[in-house]
Amino acid sequence: MKMFLFLSLMFLYLLGLNAQEVQPLWPGASPGDIAGEVGVEKIEIRGVKRVSNVTQPTITYFLSDSPKATGTTVMVCPGGAYQILAIEHEGVDVCKWLNEIGVHAVLLKYRVPRRKNREPHAAPLQDAQRAMGLIREAGEKWEVPLTKLGVLGFSAGGNLAVMTATSFNKRTYDKVDGADRLSCRPDFAMPIYPAYLLDQQNQESLAPHVTIDHQCPPFFFVHTGDDHIPAEGSVFSYLALEEAGVVGNELHIYPFGGHGYGLRSSKHAVSQWPQRAKSWLTSLGLIKE
Repeated sequence: MKMFLFLSLMFLYLLGLNAQEVQPLWPGASPGDIAGEVGVEKIEIRGVKRVSNVTQPTITYFLSDSPKATGTTVMVCPGGAYQILAIEHEGVDVCKWLNEIGVHAVLLKYRVPRRKNREPHAAPLQDAQRAMGLIREAGEKWEVPLTKLGVLGFSAGGNLAVMTATSFNKRTYDKVDGADRLSCRPDFAMPIYPAYLLDQQNQESLAPHVTIDHQCPPFFFVHTGDDHIPAEGSVFSYLALEEAGVVGNELHIYPFGGHGYGLRSSKHAVSQWPQRAKSWLTSLGLIKE
């Protein structure tokens, strides 16, 4: 009897572990990486769960079973200075929150740390572009099929969200299969305290690689004035979108809250950003009331 109970509990435990489907991004080595190289991932608990040395990027599907689900889907990009991934409070927790409001979520585990002799965002952007096609391909078969696909990211992941939503006219790698024939342009973008948006030589303008024009989707920005990552990156991006004629953008600059808070609640008003994001998604017709 005890053995049966143990096996039953173990079965339920394994079911829980397999509740989300994990899909590799690349059939072989990632573009620009060494064939056969195996990454070692480490998780450290110092207030933040960190995943490091990702050489085999993946996407993990968190499909919403809410009756409010409309097929709106968001790819979530954790932050971590393009060195590690804050996989829990800027990743898994965010996916679960999105599911609660009726949004399918897909967690992108992109390559870190930064690749030598490449721009910090270069390998992650390849992963993000590849993921967009794979998600669109998979979304056709879901019980609530994918309708709109957006991207949400934090800090470096916020930078990646911006890059994904502004660098979609051409993939930055050689096409692999049919998924790469599908669009890698997000339908909307949600950068939360995004990093690396300002020109390093001139902090009064956007970095040269941030190319905003009328083809960009609408954006939802969140930043704080006391963030060590300048809020001007979000402000200038918002203004550039407005000047380009992109409709539906929203910008929130809060006085306090710092950096790296994710979904964590605090005494600061910035912790209300998920409610503001939900209202924004509702205003665009992406989720139901």
